[in-house]
Amino acid sequence: MPHTYYDFFAGGGMAGLGLGSEWQCLFANDIDAKKAASYRANHHGGNELLLKDVAMVTLDEIPGTADLVWASFPCQDLSLAGRGEGLAGKRSGMFKPFWQLVRDLHAAGRGPKMVAVENVYGAITSNGGRDFATLAASFSGLGYHFGAVVVDAVHFLPQSRPRFFIIGISGDLRVPDTCTQEAPSSIWHPPALIEGHSLLSAAAKARWVWWNLPVPQMRETTLSDLIEDHPQGVKWHTVSETKYLLDMMTDLNRKKVEAAMLLGTKVVGTIYRRTRPDENGIKRQRAEVRFDEVAGCLRTPGGGSSRQTIIVIEGKKVRSRLLSPREAAALMGLPKTYELPVRYNDAYKLAGDGVAVPVVQFLASSVFEPVIHKNRLALVA
Repeated sequence: MPHTYYDFFAGGGMAGLGLGSEWQCLFANDIDAKKAASYRANHHGGNELLLKDVAMVTLDEIPGTADLVWASFPCQDLSLAGRGEGLAGKRSGMFKPFWQLVRDLHAAGRGPKMVAVENVYGAITSNGGRDFATLAASFSGLGYHFGAVVVDAVHFLPQSRPRFFIIGISGDLRVPDTCTQEAPSSIWHPPALIEGHSLLSAAAKARWVWWNLPVPQMRETTLSDLIEDHPQGVKWHTVSETKYLLDMMTDLNRKKVEAAMLLGTKVVGTIYRRTRPDENGIKRQRAEVRFDEVAGCLRTPGGGSSRQTIIVIEGKKVRSRLLSPREAAALMGLPKTYELPVRYNDAYKLAGDGVAVPVVQFLASSVFEPVIHKNRLALVA
């Protein structure tokens, strides 16, 4: 019998891919028609997907009762790049109508056994921690035992992508002892999260748990492994375009490039455009390069600085280009068989807005499935 879930703000369905074949999606929703098309193309038609604003979804449109509710609600107002409006913002404020649906499910006797909410790291500190306290109060108010973790996709993929996850388990379920610990751990509970916890209400703290996740095995895949020699959807820059990027570099970054050239082997790096003050305090656009075999966090392609540039050095030969759509998909853990949108920006946005597939798989094997297994065994006994 498969585990069941709802996928709110589903995008291209990456959460479902992470949960895997043992899970059945009873309901999914998104407001973006292009993402919905990708969801359906990669989820056997996606008949369970409702293309509709979550604020307009009614209880009658959500079938059955789910073991898990997954929600990757919009992050723009909680991110460092946003305006700091937090949960009061138009986009991140979509958490409120989503949570109203969770409350309605409980009122109808269909409360989900588990709820997992994903967002950017900034959700912990937004509005001085008040937004985090609001999220915590939402979980404790419905009787969930809950806790939060920060998981960086870099443990599984060559992309630096720390994300915040708050996970709640229904108060009438037993949680395996192996899933919790007495105190926070440095790998999953950064200082900002510990500080956020200290500011919670007594009621929220009473239901708080420190999730105990296993230490992942050492990642073997590097950025170079994912870079294509003959990419589709992008073209290699001309010599003059590459020179323009090199000329935008400070001496420190140029020396990194020169050191890579001296190696005489193929070296892959990434370039990011940043606005930095020069020696006179005048802000100028700079190109910064890194050669640590890890890509920066994928974001939506709102501008040139949001799209990562690849630099490939082989001795004196230096080439550059934008990250390809398929490479962006690989950095999110999507399989090569995943059908991407044809347009570059659509494909890049799909990846940049998504949740890393192996991170979902990790949480499922570490928390969701052990909880389900323990409680199903208890019911049988």
